Amino acid sequence: MDDSLYFSEQHLAVREMVRSFAREHVAPVAAKHDADSTFPWENVKAMGELGLLGIPWPEDIGGAGFDTLSFMIAIEELARVDASHSITISAHTTLGTSPIVNFGTRAQIERYVPLLASGKVLGGFGLTEESAGSDAGGTRTTAVRHGDHYVLNGSKRFITHAGVGEIFVVTAVTDASKGTKGISSFILNKDSVDIDTCRVLGIGHDDSLTPMPGFRSGKKEDKLGWRASDTRELLFDNVQVPVENLLGTEGLGFINFMKTLDAGRVGIAALSLGVAQGAFEEALKYASVRKQFGQAIASFQGIQFQLSDMATELEAGRHLVYHAAWLAQNKKPFGKEAAIAKLFCSELAMRATLKAVQIHGGYGYTKDYPVERYMRDAKIGEIGEGTSEIQRIVIARHLLKGLVD
Repeated sequence: MDDSLYFSEQHLAVREMVRSFAREHVAPVAAKHDADSTFPWENVKAMGELGLLGIPWPEDIGGAGFDTLSFMIAIEELARVDASHSITISAHTTLGTSPIVNFGTRAQIERYVPLLASGKVLGGFGLTEESAGSDAGGTRTTAVRHGDHYVLNGSKRFITHAGVGEIFVVTAVTDASKGTKGISSFILNKDSVDIDTCRVLGIGHDDSLTPMPGFRSGKKEDKLGWRASDTRELLFDNVQVPVENLLGTEGLGFINFMKTLDAGRVGIAALSLGVAQGAFEEALKYASVRKQFGQAIASFQGIQFQLSDMATELEAGRHLVYHAAWLAQNKKPFGKEAAIAKLFCSELAMRATLKAVQIHGGYGYTKDYPVERYMRDAKIGEIGEGTSEIQRIVIARHLLKGLVD
């Protein structure tokens, strides 16, 4: 892709900065964190210091003052080396912070966003439940108002940063008679499960936040991929949430979360693109040095065709991602484009990583090379923030709007 089509000199500078950080600090530890399923706190602190946990937010609320395109560049560049580091900034920024920025009161923004945008603490987004995955309107967590507070009961499942995070935006039913229009959203606080590590490193915890009794994280998921990303349940047991922590208007939680997911889908598309790019680069490098029958396997037409297909799809995916990001940045409708980018790039990541493993042959099936990790990390892109099936439904609705009653 011609860089000048979407990127300014500032964008290219951000890309080089993140690329250097990923190469020097993420690549050496990615396999270890994956194997041990440990959260990379040291690198999270470094990413916060670089401004990577608040890229698109204004400086006056603690952000780096860049834009949406810069944010997607950072997601892609980190994912080229390790998807777990990439989803950390993606989920924290889009899911954990953007609902407060976009729908919060001035007091809420001033209270929470500087902590999140600076990377002082991590945030998360509680939508998915045991019986409310693709059917997000099937939320069962309840919020009942009692005077100056709401009482929340229920649980959320598969929540990024549920353990390590301290600020969360979650949905709960405030009026069951109104369906999705009876779902509201709230800002909740709890302590990080790694609070001792946080205090030592000076990241991930802030004493000014008051944890809410009854709000805690559950068991940590033992995942196929994204193993260095923290994923757990969120549990609510008679959690008293002050009325001032209602995010936006009562009954608009579902609608606002759907808007948040549109932006999140562009992020997952960028992450998937980065995984595919990283796998392609590993395959290209390996094919140029691996010899069979007296010559590099890159000289064989069968290998060349696979590399050519990967390169072609990567070029297409990059245009889809940055077109959707450009639309979002310029306040134009981008729901359809986000779904298209997410669908194409998540499925591209699976195709590309499978090809990369195949090109590596038996070595691709071992942990001696990173392509097996790329393949494991790719799969969740077809599931998280709306499955491929849901993306196809979203795209079809856009296509048929006004044509079918």
